[in-house]
Amino acid sequence: MIADIHQLLKLHYGYNTFRPLQEEIIRHVINGGDALVLMPTGGGKSLCYQIPALAMEGTAIVVSPLISLMKDQVETLRANGIEAEALNSGNDLTMDTVIRRKCTQGNLKLLYISPEKLLAELDTLLSQIHISLFAIDEAHCISQWGHDFRPEYTQLDVLRQRFPRVPIMALTATADKITRRDIIKQLKLQGREFVASFDRPNLSLSVKRGYKAKEKLSFITNFIKARPLDAGIIYCLSRKSTENVAEDLRRKGINALPYHAMLSPYERSQAQEQFKNDQVQVICATVAFGMGIDKSNVRWVIHYNMPKSIESFYQEIGRAGRDGAPADTILFYSLADIVQLTEFAKQSGQQDVNMEKLRRMQEYCEASVCRRRILLNYFGETTERDCLNCDVCQNPPQRFDGTRYCQMALSAMRRSGEQIRISTTIEIVKGMLSPEVKRKQYNQLKTFGVGRDISLSDWQDYLLQMLQLGLFEIVYDEGKRTQITPLGEEVLFGRKEVLLNVVDHSTKEQGRQRRSRLQLQIPTIPIPGLPPTSGTEDKQLFEALRQLRMQCAEQEKMPPYIVFSDKVLHSLATIKPTTLEAFGHISGIGEFKKQKYGLRFTALICKFVQE
Repeated sequence: MIADIHQLLKLHYGYNTFRPLQEEIIRHVINGGDALVLMPTGGGKSLCYQIPALAMEGTAIVVSPLISLMKDQVETLRANGIEAEALNSGNDLTMDTVIRRKCTQGNLKLLYISPEKLLAELDTLLSQIHISLFAIDEAHCISQWGHDFRPEYTQLDVLRQRFPRVPIMALTATADKITRRDIIKQLKLQGREFVASFDRPNLSLSVKRGYKAKEKLSFITNFIKARPLDAGIIYCLSRKSTENVAEDLRRKGINALPYHAMLSPYERSQAQEQFKNDQVQVICATVAFGMGIDKSNVRWVIHYNMPKSIESFYQEIGRAGRDGAPADTILFYSLADIVQLTEFAKQSGQQDVNMEKLRRMQEYCEASVCRRRILLNYFGETTERDCLNCDVCQNPPQRFDGTRYCQMALSAMRRSGEQIRISTTIEIVKGMLSPEVKRKQYNQLKTFGVGRDISLSDWQDYLLQMLQLGLFEIVYDEGKRTQITPLGEEVLFGRKEVLLNVVDHSTKEQGRQRRSRLQLQIPTIPIPGLPPTSGTEDKQLFEALRQLRMQCAEQEKMPPYIVFSDKVLHSLATIKPTTLEAFGHISGIGEFKKQKYGLRFTALICKFVQE
């Protein structure tokens, strides 16, 4: 008997409607189909396997890479009235025995397990229980093309062989086309690929170039002190940097802790728990921090150094604003970052791939087009509109109608069968008789030399802008050839126009120009679908609700955001429900939490309304 998925959504999660693709994915899996699900962090991936787990008979097995992540997910599910457990090396013998008994008696809807533990339990526990589905979280770990490859994940292909009739769902927030193909191949998935929009309109995007250490600290300090109640993460390139930045912030009166791999397990666990429980405002961390936390009320993420790839960057900024409320992201970068990351890439086992990913990250940092369009295009999603919520959109460069130049380059790609790289494209439009052009007789093309009057450096800039705008993409696993996108087709055949940025030929250092503007200039714009953060919202009531949330969390020994998200508190402070029924109509409050917390929260709201 399969339960109604809309009733489950309202009962346990407090939502009336699903987000885009969620219902389609859920019905596909309930009907027995495999699925590769690509959704951004905070986009609702977990719901895609949790609802089927609740709707179907048996226990869903969720493969997760980190104990802390499993703990967070299990706490959140229990807070919503759902039976879930985690089987991992952190359990003692008694706990393991209790969990196994729950599984064999059919009392668990979801069991979280590490890949190593899953393989060890194939012939024991997993063979004794009725499994409804397998969900492989952080599935990019399976692929050597992924940014966080983990060898133990590669053995999960045994699931298809041992459980041929059980649907398998692979989920990830960051995977380009090559990684997605590899995941499907490795897991032997036989179902569909679902790719949600990567757009996170609630995140502002800003890049700061050329700041020295003291200038970074001054900017960051002012930024944090302007948000005294907002939790945030600062990602650093080295362990030493995490400790230095945390110490500098503490000297400025900001509650900050470092987090890196050389700390003891106890120190890492304590830092993470204090951050989750809102006892520490700022974590200064290496990339080791983040995957193990599901904290929904992180209001900002700062990159103290440039990340190694767009995948890493996108996943890390995804830690902010998971509740859908507005959040800020800032990235600092310098020549020193590029030099150090280049060295790391050269020492890695996949030098060519990692160098290419690093180049794309550098291009993002130095871009003069809408940054959100660059991110979306990298993951195969195009949009014709600028976001108006990044620093480039807020301070746009001078632009001109570059449609003709774009058509020249796109025509060269098309006439060569879309088998050429960017460098060869430029050689063709510039009329350059390079060895590649002569060997392939590209000098016979009608497009040869049509843009010879434009300088080589300008053509390089224009092609980069075209790539970032999504007019073509690079097929990395096919010799890095260029391939025109549907949007590029529209431009090529004159159905759409393109504005390109005028190339800045000035020799002034942009870093020095920006250093004079240390004051914070992060735009605040209304985000469609979010509760208002001004107007009728009672700020004092919000703070009182936040304190009540903290009391509830401390009594139950759980992080405050698991009780209610910031977004729910903003809604309560705006709508001000004074009855239990009205309280239950707030988006994000399910029946379980309504009965558990409703009287305490409505009593507080009534008091404020009367006053």
